[in-house]
Amino acid sequence: MSRLTELLRQVRKADPQLGADLEAEIAALTKRRTFGLVFEQHQPEAVELPGRPARRGDKVRVLPPRGETKPGDQRLWRVSRIERVDGRRLAHLAELDVEEPETQIMPADDVVVLAEFRDRIYPGLVETGRVERGGDKPFHSVINAENYHALEMLTYTHRHSIDAIYIDPPYNTGARDWKYNNDYVEGDDDYRHSKWLAFMERRLKIARELLNPDDSVLIVTIDEKEYLRLGLLLEQTFPEARSQMISSVINPKGVSRGDSFRRSDEYLFFVMFGSAAPQRLELSSEWAAGSVDKNESSPGGEGGEPGWTSMMRRGSNAAREDRPGLFYPIYVDPDAGRIDQVGPPLPSDTHEAPEIEGLVATLPLRRNGSEGRWQIGPEELRSRIAQGRVRIGRKTAYGFVINYLPDGAYADVLSDRFEVDGRAPDGSLIARSVGVDSRAQIPFTQWRVPSHNASEHGSTLLASFLPGRKFPFPKSLYAVEDALRFFVKDKPEAVVLDFFSGSGTTAHAVMRLNRQDGGRRQCIAVTNNEVSADEQAGLRKRGLRPGDEDWEALGICDYITKPRLTAAITGQTPQGESIKGDYKFTDEFPMSEGFEENAAFFTLTYEAPLSVRHNRAFERVAPMLWLRAGSRGRIIYDLGEDGWDVADSYGVLENIDQADEFVGVMSDREGVEIAYVVTDDDSAFQMVCRELPSWVVPVRLYESYLQNFEINTGRSL
Repeated sequence: MSRLTELLRQVRKADPQLGADLEAEIAALTKRRTFGLVFEQHQPEAVELPGRPARRGDKVRVLPPRGETKPGDQRLWRVSRIERVDGRRLAHLAELDVEEPETQIMPADDVVVLAEFRDRIYPGLVETGRVERGGDKPFHSVINAENYHALEMLTYTHRHSIDAIYIDPPYNTGARDWKYNNDYVEGDDDYRHSKWLAFMERRLKIARELLNPDDSVLIVTIDEKEYLRLGLLLEQTFPEARSQMISSVINPKGVSRGDSFRRSDEYLFFVMFGSAAPQRLELSSEWAAGSVDKNESSPGGEGGEPGWTSMMRRGSNAAREDRPGLFYPIYVDPDAGRIDQVGPPLPSDTHEAPEIEGLVATLPLRRNGSEGRWQIGPEELRSRIAQGRVRIGRKTAYGFVINYLPDGAYADVLSDRFEVDGRAPDGSLIARSVGVDSRAQIPFTQWRVPSHNASEHGSTLLASFLPGRKFPFPKSLYAVEDALRFFVKDKPEAVVLDFFSGSGTTAHAVMRLNRQDGGRRQCIAVTNNEVSADEQAGLRKRGLRPGDEDWEALGICDYITKPRLTAAITGQTPQGESIKGDYKFTDEFPMSEGFEENAAFFTLTYEAPLSVRHNRAFERVAPMLWLRAGSRGRIIYDLGEDGWDVADSYGVLENIDQADEFVGVMSDREGVEIAYVVTDDDSAFQMVCRELPSWVVPVRLYESYLQNFEINTGRSL
């Protein structure tokens, strides 16, 4: 290092800036890991802000001409000034990071503002709509933003207060499924894995500041492409936490992997902080197929279950020839996990069932291959299937185990001794003895649960809410719901964050959890408004650009996330039609009923610090104050002539002369928890603090806001 130090000294004499840059790079290299997970720390990311008008001092790129599909000029420019000529805004630009910068003048509409992640940002929010059906419940929030900057914003509103984070990040398949520095990462990129790790590490480091260190969980889903690296990254980023990986079947049919085994599962990492641990839950019968240990039931054991018994006749008169009419095929759809058809009795000289494509025939055959008979005939079986009295068991060499409820057991289920909680995927009744917690258990680390099928309960379900609109690989609604339930079942006020929200499945799952137990949980869903790679080329040929209304209308947030959650709450599609179909499993009811929930939609903005300091950006900061106060009730956008206002959960005071009146209302209003005081005078702030009730937390504006984002600067370097 002594030789390097001397060389740096010489460079600094000749070129101070070059010397400083080299010193910073060498310092970063000396801190680099030589063990554990080692990867290239790529340059900080950057994000284009197409909706943001260019201002003096902004960093920008010049956009390609409209109609051009090739990438434009990738150089960075600084806006030295903005002038108006004949009603047009012209931007004077100077090239960045070169010894002899080029200058040019461009129409301001032909440049796009760029924010690098090492740049200091001062975020705000603009509300773009809301849905209200939940009375005084907290609002779910959907934020259209680059998720790194949204996470930065949340350090002001939710530091150490998130109960659960569920994310489904890009799987890095090489199929243009994510961007790094505004470019899709291709499968042949030599640094694809390093870029993905740098991309994830930056976000996870901020997520760590949001999670409650005493009791919270981070859930991350991934496939086989990055699960090894992700596991190491999680261990290195959260050394104080306990981490466990689950394998979950999400596609029973499997997905072709060329010359490899077919993929049918994905992986879930559960990173648990403090006292967080999966709770014992009463799991439905669909979990029984190898996902749980039946011996782990709580007191009551099998007594909590109805009297299911085998459809195969046992004991005397159990041979085919004893009752030839009870030897018939039962056809099971292996993908749906339920009986599809019941065939007629077979002729005495026929020993195999006729084949039906896509279905598995089950005959009453014993383990030794001899022919037996069923307990009941075909017509009676069809009737009992409709009643929910038939259940599919494990797969066997001869088809599937078929169980049913005899008359006495069915009468018990209909009595007050049992509670019916709905139906399983195979159509069978889910019932338990009253007062017997018969299925309270923690499952194995391999989940084979039919409701987690991402095709049927992800893509197909989403199509019910948004007919004609497509989104790639949405999660099963019930899979997300189940994963969260293990950690928020006993937290009816939990705050859940998803900063790779995509289609909005996590927020939808939180709504279902609330309905099941009357909870008031809220979800913060962060997604961008990216248009799919396939659609972008066509839009550019039409002369459109990001930021244009017709372009933005097809972005993820505006085209999928917001409409999906609106439809989920209202029970109506974007076309105003009632949603067809029913929710299944834990809670069955028509989707058209919607939810008694509230949701508010926002877009992240980038504010000038002077505007914030001088109270000229209050309308943009206002939603953040509301988020920090619990996302309940109305947002205070205007302080009126009196210079203060008090809403459901917080108050804002700007006119210190009105402090007595403000404090009086704060003292009388139930549920108010935070008082924001706008002042540069520390003594005035302290005076208001002394008068406020003890249960109210005082926050000084805009000092707390500005300091928060100044401290955050440089995190990504």
